[in-house]
Amino acid sequence: MARLLGLLAAACVLGGTVAGATAAPRWEYTLTVKAPAAQYQNAPVTATVPAPPGVRSGVLKEVGGAAVPATITMLRGQVEVTWMLDRLAQGASRRYLLQLDRREPAPLPPGQGVQLKEICGTGPLDPKSGLHGGTTAFYEVSVDGQLFTRLGYQVDAPKPYCWPLLSASGLAVTRAYPMEQVAGETSDHPHHRSLWFTHGSVNGVDFWSESPEAGKVVHREFGNYSRTSGPAMARVRSSSDWLAPGRRLVCQDVREITVYRVPGARLLDFVITLQASQGPLRFGDTKEGTFGLRVADTMRLLGGQGHILSSAGLRDRDTWGKQAAWCDYSGPVTGKTVGITVFDHPANLHHPTYWHVRDYGLFAANPFGVHDFTSTQGEPGAYTLPAGQSLTFRYRILVHEGPPDAQALEAQFRQYAQPPVVEVK
Repeated sequence: MARLLGLLAAACVLGGTVAGATAAPRWEYTLTVKAPAAQYQNAPVTATVPAPPGVRSGVLKEVGGAAVPATITMLRGQVEVTWMLDRLAQGASRRYLLQLDRREPAPLPPGQGVQLKEICGTGPLDPKSGLHGGTTAFYEVSVDGQLFTRLGYQVDAPKPYCWPLLSASGLAVTRAYPMEQVAGETSDHPHHRSLWFTHGSVNGVDFWSESPEAGKVVHREFGNYSRTSGPAMARVRSSSDWLAPGRRLVCQDVREITVYRVPGARLLDFVITLQASQGPLRFGDTKEGTFGLRVADTMRLLGGQGHILSSAGLRDRDTWGKQAAWCDYSGPVTGKTVGITVFDHPANLHHPTYWHVRDYGLFAANPFGVHDFTSTQGEPGAYTLPAGQSLTFRYRILVHEGPPDAQALEAQFRQYAQPPVVEVK
């Protein structure tokens, strides 16, 4: 795994830092990528440039070299380009040429890059499609033709979720229940839906559980420029309403899920912005939250053969309720060791976050649960977002093959926190 993670470098949520962007739109831009903080290999980098009217496509080339696989997205008056920086030593730089065009982009060949496929349907569960009873809607995300996950955005469930999460070798690292019944799999905590974001006390409403008294997070819409895919990455951007019982609106969110194409692993960025649209928003101090996963049964400590490791050097049950910049849960799936690492971005509230990570398979980053985790009196972890303001959380997920390597994961976190710099001319 150390060798693999050495090939994976993190960029910030929308790629490297962009400096020196030109105000007037042109048909050709020079993008210079610099590595002032660390060495980067196979790191996602994104730049945005002004675009003249009528632009429909573009090509990215290394100066003096060949074309570079890149996902190019047309925005309102701008072009966003994302590509993988294969190698760059600390202190070095590399130049690319972005050439814009009025021609329609060539379709991405099947089985290449990161692609989205919308699936809608009704009726009983189909294990192959992942659809279950009632109206369902997913985006399937595939990397080089292999399914990675499904983004559920309108389903008969109390919140959006991603299920399954598959490793590069196709092994499921999250539990199927309750989306699918698998013989011999545990069926506790039905609100643990593979990968999700909720919290147990938002203005006093429980959005964590799925009891009759709990609130629901309901998909509202896709905004402009909300879906993109291509050779380097795919992204889905959507908004949701947080509804108390009786469908009273508590708050709203905008979330982005970006999947990058990296060799031998899977890399996902999750960004959510919570908006205090209905007045002040209070996140209560409770362990029941917040950015959660439920790992596959065979990866668990309890009843499985798994292990937990954090950036604080803690292992297994000692990781619960402790702060760390990242945490990893790994174990065997069908006899092969795989794992999930979650990185807490330094810009997040209360970084480094607390970890609500359990021996039975719950794996959650919780910035609010200080009272439960530390036995401190009162609610020191509670936070009130003023009316009309917003709060953003950023997380990165690495699904890796093989056991974790603490040194390699720490290097990956540092590069997530300090992405390469992109200068546009």
